[in-house]
Amino acid sequence: MRNIWTIAQREFKLFFSSPIAYVVAFIVYLILGIIFYANIAAASAQQFNGSGGYTPNIQIVLGPLVTLMLFSIPAVTMRTLAEEQKMGTLELLLTAPVRDWEVIIGKWLGAFLFIFVLLAVTWIYPLILNRLIQPGIDQGLLVSGYLGLLLLVSSFIALGIMVSSFFSNQIAAFFATLGLLLVVWMISYPAQAAGATGGELLRYLDFSEHFYNSFFRGIIELKDVVFYLSATALALMIGSVSVEMRRWR
Repeated sequence: MRNIWTIAQREFKLFFSSPIAYVVAFIVYLILGIIFYANIAAASAQQFNGSGGYTPNIQIVLGPLVTLMLFSIPAVTMRTLAEEQKMGTLELLLTAPVRDWEVIIGKWLGAFLFIFVLLAVTWIYPLILNRLIQPGIDQGLLVSGYLGLLLLVSSFIALGIMVSSFFSNQIAAFFATLGLLLVVWMISYPAQAAGATGGELLRYLDFSEHFYNSFFRGIIELKDVVFYLSATALALMIGSVSVEMRRWR
């Protein structure tokens, strides 16, 4: 456990010594801020014109955040192992008294802590929204939405770490991770559109189904929690095997 925490701390600090972390944070906050302002302005304009309009809720924050994480996490995870392999520092790390799975979990934890800090700052939007509307936002929807988002990014980061362990080039790792995340995010859409057989299986494997049908609606279901935790564990296990295979080359 001590090795995992040491690696996680090192990884977390490396994010803030790299421009990638600041670029990702800037883009996420900029786009989220613009979308949030546009929704609030639209709701205010409709109410001012007496056309009724709608009352914005926390979903105007959660929806864009999910999409932003889908495209941001590949940039966060691409260097975790790919850069280590390119620079030759992974071999040095593996010669230390540390297990392969400790390296993988430590890398995952460091990236997860960075994303956690990134998401924690976005709580300013629910706080503002809670002050603007009466009688306030749905707290249950807020909790379930952010819990689902954390579980989702946990599995995304694990998949990114896994893919990064296959490459020694950051750019290749980025596009491979992005492609994989897009596949698992939309895997059931073609089957549903065509009415193909096996649609139920693909629907179960679709990451978006487990978020939008429960957490996004304020519902916490055990099967969805187990799905994301299982996906995280499986990806980390495959990443550990990949690193172990490199040890024996």
